[in-house]
Amino acid sequence: MQKDWQKNSEAIYWDETALRKAGHCSMLKELYIKNLAVIKEAVIPLEKRLNIFTGETGAGKSILINGINAVLGQRCSKEIVRSGCGKAVITALFTELSADVCEKLTELGIDHENNEITVTREISADGGSVARINQRTASAALLKEIGSMMINIHGQHDNQILLDSERHMSILDDFGGDGRLLEEYRTTFRELQHTARRLGELKKQEISRIERIRHLNGIIKDIGELELEEGEDDALEKEYSAAQNSERTVSAIKAAVHALTGDEAANDMISLAESEISVLTDVSEEFSELYDRLSAVEIELADISSELEKIAERAELDGQRIDYLRRRLAEINKVKRKYIADSAELIKMYEDACGELSRLESSDSEIKELAAKREDLLHKVTEQAKELFDYREQTAERFVSRVSEELEFLNMAGVVIVVRHEKGKLTVNGMDTVEFLISANKGEEPKPIAKIASGGELSRIMLALKSVIADRDSIDTMIFDEIDTGVSGKAAQKIGIKLREIGKVRQVICVTHLSQIAVMADNHLMIEKSIVDGRTETKVTQLDFNGRTAEIARIMGGENPGSLVVKAAEDELRKAAEI
Repeated sequence: MQKDWQKNSEAIYWDETALRKAGHCSMLKELYIKNLAVIKEAVIPLEKRLNIFTGETGAGKSILINGINAVLGQRCSKEIVRSGCGKAVITALFTELSADVCEKLTELGIDHENNEITVTREISADGGSVARINQRTASAALLKEIGSMMINIHGQHDNQILLDSERHMSILDDFGGDGRLLEEYRTTFRELQHTARRLGELKKQEISRIERIRHLNGIIKDIGELELEEGEDDALEKEYSAAQNSERTVSAIKAAVHALTGDEAANDMISLAESEISVLTDVSEEFSELYDRLSAVEIELADISSELEKIAERAELDGQRIDYLRRRLAEINKVKRKYIADSAELIKMYEDACGELSRLESSDSEIKELAAKREDLLHKVTEQAKELFDYREQTAERFVSRVSEELEFLNMAGVVIVVRHEKGKLTVNGMDTVEFLISANKGEEPKPIAKIASGGELSRIMLALKSVIADRDSIDTMIFDEIDTGVSGKAAQKIGIKLREIGKVRQVICVTHLSQIAVMADNHLMIEKSIVDGRTETKVTQLDFNGRTAEIARIMGGENPGSLVVKAAEDELRKAAEI
């Protein structure tokens, strides 16, 4: 038997580099449960490596998983509150937090002194719940976000990862371990998406852009041709108004001068009167005085006529200037009426139109630049996708080899795993599609896992996958519930060995009913129920070597096992300790 165990342990392949750097980060150190179903109160100590829970059927092993799920932010039913109690309380102590978790807590403003946090969930009997991180109230969503960075629970539902082919690529990438190519590809791909979106937006805007350019060109032509200066229309109006007044003045003066000097003008009449009176000056002094006055009036009228002619010469304007003023004002007023704006608004409208037109015309060049950029990025991302495809092709070969070794070790030597890796359209994950196929029996064509794998096979395949990527993912605690479903004998023994191996680089918590797995525990906890004051109570006990011997013997031989079974249990524990 000892040789068989040694042979099994030697069959395990493990990355030596991973073992050298194996050191636990975030760890679930202690779980406190009160009034959760049949558990009245329990303090459960956990250790870094492989923690195993065993106990009779119905003792409450699944309740522990429910408790952990509660502090991880999962939905909780009020039915899990212990009958007659107001609320259930679950508190988890996490220590040695990883750098990623610490960074997230700092980002959220949550204290994590000494790299520790406590997460508490209270579920009321009336259906409400309260969550806290370090006594600070938190939402269930926040618990889920933090918890997902520290713990991964694998149960029967977790096998859906295997049944969903879209998840297979991420498993392969996790195994590959080098995310550089994928990140570089995604950076280029997202830039290509952004460029293509912007180009599409500009092209959709192209029709309205052309119409807008036509409208702006009309504004620029109408206003630009005026070469309008600020305040010019007001100045022209004043000048034209003055010019109109000058015309009326000159016309009146000319009429007055004509009245004074023209045919039958006043001056001639006065001259005639003066001539007639002159012959009478000798008659009397009175006529002499009238003659003198007529002579003075004649001289005065001549002076007035002369002055009026001078004024007319000064007031008379160039007729061409008046015509210009009339035409210029007509042009300006026409554009003002068209755009319902004054001259200042027209000037601003012109400047705005020029600026917008420049931007719109530059968007045409932007379309050309973006189209060229898109072509360059498409070429680049295609080349990166090909490089990523080739990398995954090589990774798939190593993956199949490693998983096949694990499956063979887990008594599934007849199972053949194949990675169907094909080229397709470009997506955020590359140009390839990945799906895991298996053949459960020799000679059969590999088919999708979902079509042919049983529950037990799925559990072991998942264990094999987690085993090959355990040293690469960022989750520090793995919880396996019902991992032993549908297995027994050597297969169960090897599952136990594999769980211990994973425990070298991760904290592992496992609920089992098989002795072959239980003997591998680094920390063995027994869940047992009893009747206290007429009510069922469940307690959790950390077992020493003698306690483990008794519990393993119970699993192997039932209640009250004989001495031979007890001796066999002790031998199995010692052999397991030597592996």
